[in-house]
Amino acid sequence: MLEINALIPTDSHALDTVRRKYLKALHEYTWNNVICYYSWWLQKPEANPNAVSINDDDKNWFMNAVYKLDKTKNLDIILHTPWWGISAAESIVHYLRSIFDKSKIRVIIPQMAMSAWTMIACSANKILMWKQSNIWPIDPQIRWMSARWVIEWFQKAKEEIITTPAIMPLRQVLISKYSPDFIIQCIKAKDQTNEIVNKWLQSNMFSKSKKAKKIEQALKVTKFLWDNDTHKEHARHISLNDCKKIWLKVESLEADQTLQDLVLSVHHSYMHTFWMSASIKAIENHLWTAYFKHVPVVQ
Repeated sequence: MLEINALIPTDSHALDTVRRKYLKALHEYTWNNVICYYSWWLQKPEANPNAVSINDDDKNWFMNAVYKLDKTKNLDIILHTPWWGISAAESIVHYLRSIFDKSKIRVIIPQMAMSAWTMIACSANKILMWKQSNIWPIDPQIRWMSARWVIEWFQKAKEEIITTPAIMPLRQVLISKYSPDFIIQCIKAKDQTNEIVNKWLQSNMFSKSKKAKKIEQALKVTKFLWDNDTHKEHARHISLNDCKKIWLKVESLEADQTLQDLVLSVHHSYMHTFWMSASIKAIENHLWTAYFKHVPVVQ
């Protein structure tokens, strides 16, 4: 913040100057390509959820960020991101894998990668986190409800009607609130999520394991990330140590002090950019090719 404030009197682009300084420094330290995907959803909860969340339009801006990168180098994706967008996440991963060798893609999580972006982290070769970093459960949310909870509740209601006919009128009233299309949508979202994450884990993060082992590893990770009985709520934070326990290939940023400082500087520079501007989303690379979304908040 002090660095930005010192530049403001003489540099009308002080926010960009400082942020891009640290992006360049991070690239020069790792010699990896760097793409940052940041959203300001935590500090602006009143913003339109569709504007701050992952969506199909984001793929266009990933293509823009990838265009002039050296495709022979590794790719670091730094994420600070909210929920939603299973199909959009799948499309972005397919695109990045078509450009970069999947074994060269690393995800860095300075603070939080939620839901669909946890899925994207699982598509990487490895994940870097701090002790304060978190990923989230991947159970899809349909109309702000857990797809798994809807499925389990519907199944339980059907069983109760069969075993206790007297309860049928009450259960029919509740069941009638959810259309068959909605129940089917929840089932398909659940199956889609599990299938995608399991496939990504086997084809990259666990690809060097023997067949039986990588199937076991991928199943353990997917089951844990999906399990509402374990997490109790979709917003449950999953730590670095939790990730290690379920066999995700996660490394601590604290193990490399220089890398930790550079990632922290990049992270803070985005936080200040959002705080001091109208931006609510950013997709930017180390060459300073950038997309920033500026939209009015919904009161």
